[in-house]
Amino acid sequence: MKIRAHAESHVVELDDGSRWQIFPGDIATTLSWKPETDLQLEHSRDRASSHVLVNATDHSRVRVIGADETWPEGEVKDELSGG
Repeated sequence: MKIRAHAESHVVELDDGSRWQIFPGDIATTLSWKPETDLQLEHSRDRASSHVLVNATDHSRVRVIGADETWPEGEVKDELSGG
């Protein structure tokens, strides 16, 4: 899948029309993404996210949830604080 839009740093829209909210601690990983970046969507076993987007070139991964979903507050705080 390719990126259709990434106007907001925390939301990415893919060429299949799906929109994903990027985990706050993973946003820096997306800074090098370009429209031609090939991404793969995979299910996640992470407590905070339902899916991960994987950059097919460098295999970096970012945790995501649907753009209209809300991050579980306790899980985000735990992850960001290293807990």
